[in-house]
Amino acid sequence: MNFLKTKWLAVFLGTMVLSLAVRADETNDSTVILTPKPGPAPHINGPLVYGCRPGNPFLYRIPCTGERTMKFSAKQLPKTLSLDAATGIITGAAPAKGAYEVTFTAKNSRGTATRPFKIIAGDGLALTPPMGWNSWYVYFNRVTEADMKSAAEAMIASGLADAGYQYVNVDDCWMNAEKRTKFMPDARRVGPLRDVTGNLQPNSYFPDMKGLADYIHVKGLKAGLYTSPGPRTCTGCGGAYQHEAQDARQFADWGFDFLKYDWCSYGNIAGTNKSLETFQKPYCLMGELLKQQKRDIVFNLCQYGLGNVWEWGADIGGHCWRTAGDLGFELNRFFAVALINAKHGAWSKPGAWNDPDYLQIGWIGAQRGTNFLAPHPCPLTPDEQYAYMSLWCLMAAPLFFSGDMQHLDDLTLSVLCNPEVIDVDQDPLGRSATVVRLTPATFLMVKELADGTKAVGLFNQGEVPAHVAANWSAIGVKGNQIVRDLWRQKYLGTFTGEFSSEIPCHGVRFVRLQLAK
Repeated sequence: MNFLKTKWLAVFLGTMVLSLAVRADETNDSTVILTPKPGPAPHINGPLVYGCRPGNPFLYRIPCTGERTMKFSAKQLPKTLSLDAATGIITGAAPAKGAYEVTFTAKNSRGTATRPFKIIAGDGLALTPPMGWNSWYVYFNRVTEADMKSAAEAMIASGLADAGYQYVNVDDCWMNAEKRTKFMPDARRVGPLRDVTGNLQPNSYFPDMKGLADYIHVKGLKAGLYTSPGPRTCTGCGGAYQHEAQDARQFADWGFDFLKYDWCSYGNIAGTNKSLETFQKPYCLMGELLKQQKRDIVFNLCQYGLGNVWEWGADIGGHCWRTAGDLGFELNRFFAVALINAKHGAWSKPGAWNDPDYLQIGWIGAQRGTNFLAPHPCPLTPDEQYAYMSLWCLMAAPLFFSGDMQHLDDLTLSVLCNPEVIDVDQDPLGRSATVVRLTPATFLMVKELADGTKAVGLFNQGEVPAHVAANWSAIGVKGNQIVRDLWRQKYLGTFTGEFSSEIPCHGVRFVRLQLAK
């Protein structure tokens, strides 16, 4: 958790108001809305492969754009599952161990769409990077059950769910704190950390955790929550230390599908011991406990890359892990954070994802000293936001938006909901892009895809526009290549030897290359 950071750069703060004003004007310019709006005919989105554990509850909402009313069907759906033809929500119990080749169909008055979907029942979860929303960077220590329900409603109404976003995750501050502090000033969030039987106690803003998870599930979405392996969370709320088994069981009984486990006060338990065993110990324990639950719970190791977590996170039951400190509120660092994360790309694979932190675009909060500010438009330009999203998708990073779900403008949805861009992130091969540095200011990211094509990002992190070339020898292709602009969803032509483009300051050109026949 990065709430203690106060390293906002003076120049960054001093220009924020000006940046926001420029951004407001720019968002009225149709040229910055790159993603074409989805048409009225059905278009099925989302992952092509999905992992589950046999016998556990199964929940999946087929992501699909197009005019409603719509009718869904599924060929070869396992008999333990049932599909609601009107909503596209699949429920039931996960089938016996094995791979099941399913075909989804969506039909409305404007047309019909199909998409393959492989269900792999076994030990693996998160076979593509998880996608969803997290409360931290917008609500901080003010989050409520009402906020979470509103976020779930907005995920459906905005079209985020139709683009593949599934998880609605509450971060810190849903449980009681022992006392009021500068980071936890609200007396309504103070109370006993546990009841007489040892159960962790939600605060008064979360009167019914099971009811909250049920509310999210009815919409076909998944629910996530947060705690720490230490005795306290980063804001001083009750953690899991010495109650790990009880908490894992309680989280599963409530019906949660995702757990973010934040190092926080466990640093006091570890003390000066910096051994690999120390870094692994609390995550090994919770990882094993989550496997024992009769529920699929994706396990997020938020421990800032300690002990080279990318090398062992998957071995102890983790599915994604922070590779460094939080991006936090210093959004001018997103290029630097991405390049640090990309160094560990060799460890990226289905069920094992490097996590460079959340997507902070649209309306987000901020921190000033010990105060958390109300949501406001983020200071990033449109070019920066497209670059940010492109980096995360090329790295096969989890895609968790952490902005205000009640202020989703056309630019924000353009960045978050482009299906061709998301397909690169969700590619079943699970590779992270490699970095090809061209100049101090420019670089390529090259990602191999399951169908044999390559996705390439041409990036300029410099302060002035730059000409960037993707040479065939540098990216490992030959011959005539058909180039498609993924943000604009259009073919640019057939190129030989290289593809080049003028890239704006802090911008990107994101393309896919396919050998011409």
